Amino acid sequence: MSKELTIDEVYRAQMVLRDVARHPKIIGPTQLSSSCNIYLKPENLQHTGAFKLRGAYYKISQLSDEEKAHGVIACSAGNHAQGVALGATHHGIKSLICLPAGAPISKIEATKRLGAEVCLVPGVYDDAYAKAIELKEKHGYTFVHPFNDPLVIAGQGTIGLEILEEMPRVQAIVVPIGGGGLIAGVAFAVKTLRPDIKVYGVQAAGAPSMAESLKSGKREHLDSVFTIADGIAVKEPGDLTLELCRKYVDEVVTVTDDEIAAAILALVEKQKLVAEGAGAAAVAAAMFGKLPIAGEDVVCVVSGGNIDVNTLNRVINRGLAKAGRVCQFELEVQDKPGILSNVLKVVGDQGANVLSVNHERIGSASQVNSCVLHLELETLNSEHIERIRKALADAGYATKD
Repeated sequence: MSKELTIDEVYRAQMVLRDVARHPKIIGPTQLSSSCNIYLKPENLQHTGAFKLRGAYYKISQLSDEEKAHGVIACSAGNHAQGVALGATHHGIKSLICLPAGAPISKIEATKRLGAEVCLVPGVYDDAYAKAIELKEKHGYTFVHPFNDPLVIAGQGTIGLEILEEMPRVQAIVVPIGGGGLIAGVAFAVKTLRPDIKVYGVQAAGAPSMAESLKSGKREHLDSVFTIADGIAVKEPGDLTLELCRKYVDEVVTVTDDEIAAAILALVEKQKLVAEGAGAAAVAAAMFGKLPIAGEDVVCVVSGGNIDVNTLNRVINRGLAKAGRVCQFELEVQDKPGILSNVLKVVGDQGANVLSVNHERIGSASQVNSCVLHLELETLNSEHIERIRKALADAGYATKD
């Protein structure tokens, strides 16, 4: 890289961002885990709905007049796009953003509203990156990398400074990882000033590029990525971010989409915070015991909240299922009067709320005089579901696997 990252650079970024970025106060302790004290650094409350504003704005602020005259180009799953758009517009320069065609509509429209021109590219982040490099060479734009740039990383590192200033007793900080810019900045700042504090990274199980790279000791390129956490769906980490993670990050773990969905639901219900998939990844790792943080004061970085409303609805339903808050039963019963009411009475006596009932006489029943009931229920948790299953079985209505 053309410039080495230093702690002075992070402090300079903090000065530049002082009146530009919000500095959301840490929330907590929360009731998100019974095994540790989870606190939240809510970067989803940032002006653009995500932490990316910090690094993008600082990078653009350091451009020369000649670079500003040519304009900037970037690629992004959405949040970096908004940060670059805001930073460029604030400095009065042109910005072109290459976005994956599948990026949430809310992020695309938000990027346009902030003054950027948008180029939609088929595929994922890495495809948008290739297109941005092509256009950079063709038109002479300055490329603002979403993570593999020391100035961008310095901007993200200001989050680490804020956590240390506000909560010096913190024992561990948990950070989501896509390409690694956020955790590289936070880990560098925190470990430089307080090497006793643990810094953990979290990736989606469907996009574990940094985790695999750290295991192998070299940058790994994934053939494909698939996760509801589109903000961290990156096929390959940067060389600079990998180097910093190897040096300053204590451990990187993965979480499933179901665990992310459950964390999104918990943040909505218990903290009244809307997080996107990437933003909830750190909370998911802490909630589901993926890290050695029992009994500790832990700050989870909620990196963003730019989730499409339709996606949020699907994710909440998935989170409810993961938490045992909704379930579905299929039962084959005799096709005669009174059976349905008997089944529903058993369910009602167990305190479940019936969301829907489907009574199917033709098709999947194995016996001529049988029918199949499909029940969708609102429940308390997984133990409640098993009590209902046992009560149905005791009443002669065994559920099908």
